[in-house]
Amino acid sequence: MIGRRVFSTVSTLLACLALFIGLLPQRAARAAEPQPKTPIKHFIVLMQENHTFDNYFGTYPGADGIPEGVCMPVDPADPASECVEPFHIGNRPIEDLDHSTATALNQYNGGKMDGFIWALRLRNQEGSLAMGYYDGRDLPYYWNLVDQYVLFDRFFSSAIGGSVWNHMYWVAAQPGSEENRIPPEGYGDDVITIFDRLEERGISWKFYIQNYDPTITFRTMDQGGQRAAQVVWCPLLNFPRFIDNPDLFSHIVPLDEYFTDLQNGTLPSVAYIVPSGASEHPPGSIRAGQRFVKSLIQALMRSDAWESSAFMVTYDDWGGWYDHVPPPKVDDYGYGFRVPAFLVSPYAKRGYIDHTELDFTSILKFIEENWGLEPLAERDARANSIINAFDFSQPPRPPVFIPEERVSEEQRPSPRRGVIYSAYGMGLVLAGSVIGWAALDSRRQRSADPVYPLRRLTRRRRRSMTKRSRGAPDE
Repeated sequence: MIGRRVFSTVSTLLACLALFIGLLPQRAARAAEPQPKTPIKHFIVLMQENHTFDNYFGTYPGADGIPEGVCMPVDPADPASECVEPFHIGNRPIEDLDHSTATALNQYNGGKMDGFIWALRLRNQEGSLAMGYYDGRDLPYYWNLVDQYVLFDRFFSSAIGGSVWNHMYWVAAQPGSEENRIPPEGYGDDVITIFDRLEERGISWKFYIQNYDPTITFRTMDQGGQRAAQVVWCPLLNFPRFIDNPDLFSHIVPLDEYFTDLQNGTLPSVAYIVPSGASEHPPGSIRAGQRFVKSLIQALMRSDAWESSAFMVTYDDWGGWYDHVPPPKVDDYGYGFRVPAFLVSPYAKRGYIDHTELDFTSILKFIEENWGLEPLAERDARANSIINAFDFSQPPRPPVFIPEERVSEEQRPSPRRGVIYSAYGMGLVLAGSVIGWAALDSRRQRSADPVYPLRRLTRRRRRSMTKRSRGAPDE
């Protein structure tokens, strides 16, 4: 009996020793890496899907949110057009709004930002859903999180279009091709990514993918469904040099390795993460998305890496939803509409709303500045960095484990006059409508199919609709 116990103990010790020895090369390699210029030794970025800033944070207190008096015309070319006011979506079922480049340009409408309904109707969608928004009741984890950390309210998608271009800007500071789709032959060696720069300097990196299937690349994908999503959301799977080189390909890994790396102390310097079913891509669940993001952030908070890390969340494109801020035109591709973006770090300013003009190349700019890398293209060379979101003069803050519900009524933002409207209508909103909805009972409407508050678009309301409510940029 004693011999068996001794044998078992020795076996366990040998197994632990083998594991420790196996980790030594990784730790030695990390020690030899170029040191960052800030206390951020680990920078993690998660790209979620298809929402605008106004759709998620349009009523967040202090942010550049939905202006008062907005009413979107059903037909912007008709001065007498009915219009739809912003309304709270709540638990209403939603659909995947068209988010093609053509729809984006029609919604933008030459900078007038008055085509959000009309553009979707051109695609045979009802269109009024675009004016819906969520608030702290629907996004409690995100709203509680930015109460403690940093919210960016002038963060634009890089291209006025869908996923392909924007994910390419996220990794390469350029669209990669003239058309918003993956080239049949993949991307060539002339398209340099941030991971090429990191590899050249010996800086550790990984690209984590939820539900990763390594057999799916641009050569094997279909044209729809999750197979296509994986290669769109992880652009490296569209580069022959990354998928044909075993060493480079080994950096693209299942998301499970993120949690393992946190436990083993082997989190890379730069980590990109893309989701699968928890992406929040409509009609997917925003609650499931929040649970997914929470699992990633809390795992980081519970690890030894927390004190030297920053975790950023953003969204690849606008998804067809309304946003009131006209995107600045920086070149032929962008910017696109504003998207949600927030930063969690022990060095993040507490409860701070950053008004700096940013886009996906601002993420690259921070990586380049932090690790002394050359810019990839013109876009990231001239982009603003996210550096303003940090306060490196403060000691690293302990993690704040964020509740999933708004803690009290006092913490919820009170509705701002002229901004928050019920999609099921109040009598005053519906009075005088030519459709005759004023006679409907609002309680009954709450259980009916979705309807939207219509008004006649007066000249005064048309003017107020296009007003921009800007926060003053930081000095």
